[in-house]
Amino acid sequence: MGKKKIAKARQKLAKGKVKKKCCRSKPRCITCPVVVKRLEKASAMDLPDKKFALVLDDARRK
Repeated sequence: MGKKKIAKARQKLAKGKVKKKCCRSKPRCITCPVVVKRLEKASAMDLPDKKFALVLDDARRK
């Protein structure tokens, strides 16, 4: 994942932009409520970029 995508993902999550309903596609989209909940559970916003990317990929793939 590139730096721009990571920055965009952080921005969306910080603003609280979340979709209303999960579409259940694989991999899940970044604004999916399930992915956002998994990132909150992992305290991903406090992590550095490389760790954030790994946690984000893991949250989307599960």
